[in-house]
Amino acid sequence: MYEWILPSLSEVLAESQSTMVECSPAKAERQWRMSLAATEHLLIETLGITSPCASPALILAAPAPLFSQPALTQNLQTVTFTAKPFNPLALMPFQMPTTATVAEEHSFQEAVLPLLPADPLVAEQFCLVFTGRFRLVLILAERKNGNKIFSFSFDPQIVQQAWRAIGARVMLTNPDFCAELDGLVQQYSPVAPDYRITAQFSQLLLQELPEPEASKDWETATSFPHPQPSIPNSQHPVPDVELLQAFAHEVRTPLTTIRTMTRLLLKRRDLPTGVSDRLKIIDHECTEQIDRMELLFKAAELETCASMKAANTHLTPMSLNQVLQQSIPRWQQAATRRNLTLDVVVPQQLPTVVSNPTMLDRVLTGLMENFTRSLPAGSHIQVQVIPAGDQLKLQLSPHLHCQNTDAANTSVTPPIRKALGQLLMFQPETGTISLNLTATKQLFQAIGGKLIVRQRPQYGEVLTIFLPLEVSHQQKLELRKN
Repeated sequence: MYEWILPSLSEVLAESQSTMVECSPAKAERQWRMSLAATEHLLIETLGITSPCASPALILAAPAPLFSQPALTQNLQTVTFTAKPFNPLALMPFQMPTTATVAEEHSFQEAVLPLLPADPLVAEQFCLVFTGRFRLVLILAERKNGNKIFSFSFDPQIVQQAWRAIGARVMLTNPDFCAELDGLVQQYSPVAPDYRITAQFSQLLLQELPEPEASKDWETATSFPHPQPSIPNSQHPVPDVELLQAFAHEVRTPLTTIRTMTRLLLKRRDLPTGVSDRLKIIDHECTEQIDRMELLFKAAELETCASMKAANTHLTPMSLNQVLQQSIPRWQQAATRRNLTLDVVVPQQLPTVVSNPTMLDRVLTGLMENFTRSLPAGSHIQVQVIPAGDQLKLQLSPHLHCQNTDAANTSVTPPIRKALGQLLMFQPETGTISLNLTATKQLFQAIGGKLIVRQRPQYGEVLTIFLPLEVSHQQKLELRKN
């Protein structure tokens, strides 16, 4: 017997699977996040994202965003379901990018569809993936006793039943849109996936599993030329860490809905200039806070992991220059808002480093945001990028504005910070809440780097970030010999 007039997705999967094991919310949510990460990499590898003729995919999900790689999201057609107040202007025709030029202009469409407040699907997180090569459904649901279940299936019949359950809801809340959405789903034939795809997903999922601490030292020694300090991670989630995870999720979800609707409005050609400018400000502020919530969520996730393996899985050789080109304008904006000046000194040729491009951009921007908040108006910040042997050093040095003309004899007092739980700190002078130093260092270590903070008289806090350079095969062999 269904709880409502239509089955929830957890009920659909429960009918087709002999057992669905309940577990603690933290464990089920880790399974959900690991499976989403594996799905993201499976989509990148199977859709031919690097090709200019990449195949599109259709994603039906709640909540959003589920995937973060720009190269992937530009080739996805996403429909988000929410019980939040609904804006009918969000119902705009779909238009998939058909050329590389269109994708680069970010003209892909997103739609937001409503769910009735009484619908039990409101309490579930789900993701239906439709591609030319496979269909996949993932579901995270909460039980009445407080436990959660996570399940997934590549079975085309189960995915089809899940789609029928969602399609029936679209018929209830927006019948005019149902036929169009059904036509999109039918473009992806429900064929059984090649066994190699499911095997590939299993391998990607295994890569997300934490590994024993005993083997981490060997992996680190053979991957990077400088030692990585171990991080003590709690085996059991701490209540304030779980609260931070829930808070970050609850803030991020409505902001994502607001940003999606804002971007849909920005596509209208009849908007007055003043309205368009204000919508762009809303979009910028939402993106900034979503990225901030992502950092808080990631820091809490690292605190609950048994090892750093899940975070280190996606380290890859990358161009720091590309990240800096994206980040420096945001740093300049953050400095200008607080009446600061910023000078960035970057060599003409930057070596390849090993890190996570998406996370590195977010962590650096979050660090710069906190750094600028701690400086008095009129101060100057110098950012230097300097090769340092087998590492690349990025240093943030403040030159504080001081009313005293004899600046040489002035000693700078560090800003007052108070601890808020295990991961956060509060700065009373500015009212700022941010990640504490330990959590920030953990984030940098998770992306292959290292953060050092030094307090210097007449200067204040000087932040130095070290990133490992790409290690050649010959260098790895020499490290193993030593």
